[in-house]
Amino acid sequence: MTLDATDRAIIEALQGGLPLVPTPYAEAAQTLDLPEEALIARLQDMKDTGVIRRIAAATNHYKLGMTANGMTVWDVADDRLDELGPQIGALPFVTHCYERPRALPEWPYNLFAMVHGASRDEVEEKRSQITAILGDALRGADILYSTRILKKTGLRLRKKG
Repeated sequence: MTLDATDRAIIEALQGGLPLVPTPYAEAAQTLDLPEEALIARLQDMKDTGVIRRIAAATNHYKLGMTANGMTVWDVADDRLDELGPQIGALPFVTHCYERPRALPEWPYNLFAMVHGASRDEVEEKRSQITAILGDALRGADILYSTRILKKTGLRLRKKG
């Protein structure tokens, strides 16, 4: 999909987030001088074609008291990854879950799942739940704890001109 001027304007207007009002799409559409239905249809088209992946709240886990944040990494049998990955991604405490290629021999992990908790003990308890789900498909694991937030934004378009 090629972005036209209206699509670019929509992305530029919303890349900082939707307005925090009872009818955010209506307000954004008014700002863009578009009917609300047209804005929603264009966003859906961009989502359907992969230009945007999703529209979602991006919470600051630290401000919510979730100060122990760990990227759990798993070496899962390749023939079980398509079955088990979605199960891990569906857990309510996993915010990101994805497959990545291994970098052998140093990095044997192929499944990544971000887990948040108020303490490391809480994260470790959640990690043990993932271990139980992975069962005999699990060949190794580790966890990388966050020490600070480096980026908390989505895609940003630069304005032309």
